[in-house]
Amino acid sequence: MASAMRNLTVDCSDARALAGFWAEVLGWHVFSDDDPEVLVTPSYPYLGNGPTMLFIPVPEPRTAKNRLHVDVQPTDRTRDEEVDRLLGLGAAIVEDHRNGDGSGWVWMADPEGNDFCVERSRGERAGGGPQHWRLAPA
Repeated sequence: MASAMRNLTVDCSDARALAGFWAEVLGWHVFSDDDPEVLVTPSYPYLGNGPTMLFIPVPEPRTAKNRLHVDVQPTDRTRDEEVDRLLGLGAAIVEDHRNGDGSGWVWMADPEGNDFCVERSRGERAGGGPQHWRLAPA
């Protein structure tokens, strides 16, 4: 038996604002009520299919680099166009790892400083050769 991932939970200072940012990034929907926690889901109405993002307000600021981060891949534009869009939403570039041959990624931070990376789109990857993943030995 295994477990299913239910939420990617993010501690933050302004749950509604950060949930709004991530909903725009992913094209998802924000659900909130009187509870200070805010949920971002891939569909409306949410039927419990697939993971969500849960934003929980906490009083303390982030003090170190994230040990876990989200990688996003644009679905209808190039990586570079997506980076420009995310900058317009309030993200910042932390480190630029784009290469002259079009490969690479951009390490960014959301408005509260949480790390995430923007990868090339599937179309861009297809033009740069296949990605080979293999199962690691157990």
